[in-house]
Amino acid sequence: MDSQRIEDLKRFYSAIDRLSTCPGGARTLASGSGRLDWPQRGVYFFMEDGEVRSDTGAGPRVVRVGTHALRPNSGTKLWTRLSQHRGQAQSGGGNHRGSIFRLIVGTALIARNGHACATWDVEKSANPKIRAAELALEREVSRFIGAMPLVSMGVNDEPGPGSLRGYIERNAIALLSNYGRQAADMPSAGWLGHHCDRERVRKSGLWNSNHVDEMYDRNFLSCLEDQVLVMGQTA
Repeated sequence: MDSQRIEDLKRFYSAIDRLSTCPGGARTLASGSGRLDWPQRGVYFFMEDGEVRSDTGAGPRVVRVGTHALRPNSGTKLWTRLSQHRGQAQSGGGNHRGSIFRLIVGTALIARNGHACATWDVEKSANPKIRAAELALEREVSRFIGAMPLVSMGVNDEPGPGSLRGYIERNAIALLSNYGRQAADMPSAGWLGHHCDRERVRKSGLWNSNHVDEMYDRNFLSCLEDQVLVMGQTA
């Protein structure tokens, strides 16, 4: 096993543990709303019940990393992006065409539970009739994602591909990913992601496809730690 990666993972999780003690801490989207004190811009880290670390210490393992507003002049806020993953609070439904996270969770639920939904992951838009037929599955996706604990870290830099948020996101994914390398903190046998139709999800152990096959820059850990320290100081 790559001892350097193990040490870097331990350092990463030490920062995430400290982040979870900041105001807001670990929360779920099912219990959250836009009225809570979310950072305007930031990076988020999802955990999942039953998914624990096995090689880098005790505690939950991160199963998805994400951010938002990486395109220049984008005005998307952190909560806006998280609410797209969560789905609609009143109906319990959602729009998997606007959230790749919802889409890939849905493919796994279809495969594991034997759902019939021929329009899932087919078109980029859908008429009301199709959306109504997909509602039951959208609700199941909402329940699953809504129950996942997450922590968020404010990084209020300008939108764009060179943002610090994007740097932290892609390197965290690359560090956590088991794709194409010896596994560390392997997903449990019952992890839903094993049923996903994306090979990168299955082999990385993450609900991510981008950056899972990349090498990480160890310097990002210092940036992560610095941002967590700022979060603690501004609490």
